[in-house]
Order: sequence, then structure tokens, then C-alpha cells
Amino acid sequence: MDTTAGTQHDTGPGPGQDKGRGGRIGRVVRSPLGWMLTGMVGVGLVSGLTATGPGPVPVLGAAAAVAVYWAVMRFVARRPTPEIARRGAGRQALLGGAIGLGFILVSTLLISAFGGYSFSWADNGFLSVVWSAVVAQLGAAVTEELMFRGFALQALEEMWGSRAAVVITGLFFGIAHLSAPGASAWSALAIAVEAGAMLGASFLWRRSIWFVVGLHFVWNTVEQLLGIPVSGHTPEGLFTVDTHGPALLTGGTFGLETSIVPILISVLITVQMAVRARRSGGLLPRRSARH
Repeated sequence: MDTTAGTQHDTGPGPGQDKGRGGRIGRVVRSPLGWMLTGMVGVGLVSGLTATGPGPVPVLGAAAAVAVYWAVMRFVARRPTPEIARRGAGRQALLGGAIGLGFILVSTLLISAFGGYSFSWADNGFLSVVWSAVVAQLGAAVTEELMFRGFALQALEEMWGSRAAVVITGLFFGIAHLSAPGASAWSALAIAVEAGAMLGASFLWRRSIWFVVGLHFVWNTVEQLLGIPVSGHTPEGLFTVDTHGPALLTGGTFGLETSIVPILISVLITVQMAVRARRSGGLLPRRSARH
């Protein structure tokens, strides 16, 4: 009897120990880094499976990515998700898209005025080119913004505040584009500044994923339709672009993102957005981060 009791006592952890171990694991997963990594892996898997799919598959993948985002925020991070609210989503997306359109058109016109770009009609088929551009770029914009501004920026913001979160996510956004054709340290830095910082500041200003998705989507779609390489990729567009002059002006084979013109314009836009975010209370210092 005594021997049996002793044996039972020595067999594995008790219920309290199991609960403590599970509690520790749960706390790690529910920490900002925990739910950030969980969410980015989930959305990244959806993107990897659907981004290059035929027809509307990338759009369906974007919808699935939003569902993954909601589930991770709801059940893992245990946070509300006003940033993906359906109410006002269209207005936010249109406003972001208008800024993205203005950004690309002004940048392109200035580069053309300095003799860097000349365009000719490509005759690749209007509807097919527009459809493929919209589908591909919508899927990319949604999944990238959910990962970088939805998960990463908000998690890092909880730990270190808004300013540090924008800087860190901007740098990682640039590094993530090093796998693109023709990428370099300069292209990574350029994307970190003009895309990472501007999209981060735009989220802090509007606190809406749809706003940054609209900006990102229109930026890339218009760039592709104009025939300008998008981060090193050269899919079919409505126009063919010929470049003239130094790569610092035109962006070279990598595309408009590495031109000094949009970089300078993006800095002006980012500063304005950051000022508006501060005035509206959208910038959180570390001590005010949510828990």
C-alpha cells in the first residue's frame, strides 16, 4: 500500500503543475510577440498558397487572410478589431486610394518632366491586363498590410510605442523586399522610407487597415498599368515605359520605388500624416501602450 502510494505520487506532474505550464504557454502566445508571430505565419501561409493562383484566387486568399486576422486577434490576442470594421471601410479605402493615386501620378509626371520616362501604348488587351493587375495587387495589398501594419505594427506599438513600431516595421518591410528581382541595399532602404514609413504613418493617422490597403493597392496597380516595374517585377501593363537618364531619377530596372523623386514626396506625405496622427491622439508612447 505504501509502495503504491509512493509510486503514484512520483508519476508525472499534478493537475496544478499542468495548469501552470499551460498558463505559461498561454501567456507567451497571448503576448504581443506571440500573437504577432502567430498571425503573420497564418496570413503568410494563406498568401503563399493563393498569391499566384489563377483567376480570382488571390482575392479569395485576401478574404481568407482577413478571416485569419480576425480569429487571431479575437481568440489569441483577445483584442477588438476596429481597424477592420466594415462600417466606413469603403470610404477609408477610397481615401487611401486617392492618396496613393496622387502619389504615383505626381511622381511619374515629375520623372517624365525631367526626361526620365516616355510611354507608348502596349496593346496587351485592356480588360485582361486590368483584371490581372487588380486581382494580383489586391491580394498582395491586403495580406501585406495585415501582416505588417495589422499584426507587426500594433504588437510592437504595445511594447515600444508608435514611433519605434513605425521605424521597425518600415525597416523589416524594406528587408522583406530584398528577395525581389534586382533588389539591393538601396532598394531596401528606399522601400523602408517611402513605403514602410508612409504606410505606417497612414495607419497611425486613420487606424484603419482599409485605408492603408487602399493606398497600397492603388499605388501598385497604377504603377503596373503604366508599365513601370513594381519592386523589380515587370508584369504586363497598358503601356510600355522607356527610361532615360540615371537610375537615381528613373529607378532603373527595379522600378519607380528606387527613384529619388517618390522618396522625397513620400517623406513630405509621411510627415503630414504623422502630424495629423499626433494631433488626433494616434501616437502612443510606450507607457500608454495597450495591454
